[in-house]
Amino acid sequence: LGRRAPPLPLFSIPKGTIIKSDISQKGALIIERGARIEAVGTAQEPIVFTSGKAAGERARGDWGGVIILGNAPTNRPLSPAPLIEGGVDRRYGGADPDDNSGIMRYVRIEWAGIAAEPGSEINGLTLGGVGSGPTLEYIQVSYGNDDAYEFFGGTVNAKYLVAYATSDDDLDFDFGYTGKIQFAVIQRRPEIADTDNGNGVEADNDGSGSSATPFTRPILSNVTWIGPNGDPNTNAQISYANRWRRNVRFEVHNSVMMGYPKGGFGLEGTATATEYSNGNSLFRNNLVHAFTNPYKSIDGNAASVISQNEMQIKAEAEGCITYSNANDIMLVDPFNWDNPNYMPMVGSPALSGASFTGLDTFFSNVP
Repeated sequence: LGRRAPPLPLFSIPKGTIIKSDISQKGALIIERGARIEAVGTAQEPIVFTSGKAAGERARGDWGGVIILGNAPTNRPLSPAPLIEGGVDRRYGGADPDDNSGIMRYVRIEWAGIAAEPGSEINGLTLGGVGSGPTLEYIQVSYGNDDAYEFFGGTVNAKYLVAYATSDDDLDFDFGYTGKIQFAVIQRRPEIADTDNGNGVEADNDGSGSSATPFTRPILSNVTWIGPNGDPNTNAQISYANRWRRNVRFEVHNSVMMGYPKGGFGLEGTATATEYSNGNSLFRNNLVHAFTNPYKSIDGNAASVISQNEMQIKAEAEGCITYSNANDIMLVDPFNWDNPNYMPMVGSPALSGASFTGLDTFFSNVP
């Protein structure tokens, strides 16, 4: 009686630290269930996870990436809990939606992403069953060899994310993820993609599109997705700004998508299209452009529920604006692959028109 519980294991990283991974061992940093990371950099002194090779010699997939595993709910069985992908023998998920895995602020993760086997990769930042307790802000994943960020269930929220030059998907949601993200920039480099479709968002309830609960349902606001916009070097695998599929639910508010070669806002499968058509998924107050198909019924099942024309009519009735020319969105220089400028020009439609009706206080109310 009276004894204090031992503190959670804490991995603390000082600001300005550069952590370089061994190349031959393909290292990864894994924060397991019950542990916490404290990685707090500053804008002037960020914490950087990078390749052990010399600058100028680094390549995508030089090392694994950062993996955080928590005790928050997923839609996977818990007896036993699922193994995280990437060939890592570690489990994730639990029953605590408020579980706290720590804090990451002003962190850059670069040159990561290895595949232990086909379809089982370590991403730039992998979050498995992470609860709503952590603070994830000002994080950039650059030159990832798989996904930039992948969320396997959990309730974790994040603000101020950057994904640049990812090989596969930039935001990947699976297995009952129900968190929130605000303020993110996603930019593809035209020449970079792997052998899978590379999307700004790829989201599934699970691999078979089952009705396991909780349903995957991310809520996103103030995200800018920038595709190749017809660059002649565009890799054929770069696909959609948003690819919502396999019985997933979602909300996308106050965001910009532009320049993706196969489509902007895309729906796949009967259940996913039905949830959007009946109003259980929301797509509101967004600026929508794609090099082809700003709105896309990706397969016949989705098209049987809602056609592309009907998607556009519904979206525009709910505050979205559709553009045939990306330049009309009036960002300064978004398609400059080496030195982009994402800021809106004077008079840009991105400077107004946002609405936060129905969104909770996590979301900063901006114009």
